[in-house]
Amino acid sequence: MRTIKGFIAVLSLTIMFSAAAAAQTVLMTLDGGRVDLDNQRGKVVVLAVGAAWLPLSAKQADYTNALIKKYAGKDVVFYFVATDSTNAKSRNFKDTEDIRKFAALNKLGIPVLRDSDGAVTLRKYDIDQVPSFVILDRTGKQVGEPFGGIDPKFDVTIPISKAIDRIL
Repeated sequence: MRTIKGFIAVLSLTIMFSAAAAAQTVLMTLDGGRVDLDNQRGKVVVLAVGAAWLPLSAKQADYTNALIKKYAGKDVVFYFVATDSTNAKSRNFKDTEDIRKFAALNKLGIPVLRDSDGAVTLRKYDIDQVPSFVILDRTGKQVGEPFGGIDPKFDVTIPISKAIDRIL
């Protein structure tokens, strides 16, 4: 009986922590502000999930800028989610200033959010590679699979635009 109660307690805790992690959609801006993706209801949200240390994220920034221009004035909100590590011992470490430089160099005129090592976004949106794009509909529900990986020979804005157009 004691074993069953222990198992149930552990299972309950696991479920609670998993649900809390899945529900969390608050990310920090580079200036210390907070953005709750659930508060974007009524708008289509596009997350460009990348990393300043990753060379292909520069191409992702180009695609993001093209999408921003295309959807200017529409109810579409864009965020760049930097998954660079905040651990100085990590080989994927970038401090906030490095990420600001990346954003400036690539002319990202959108809020840059920080998700160290992708702890929230990679799990929540089932992203298996960076850079990726994730689209959320007006209710905050993920639309399809993430658009993962960037092939410089393929314009990923075409399928992303089609997905956005379907839900606008």
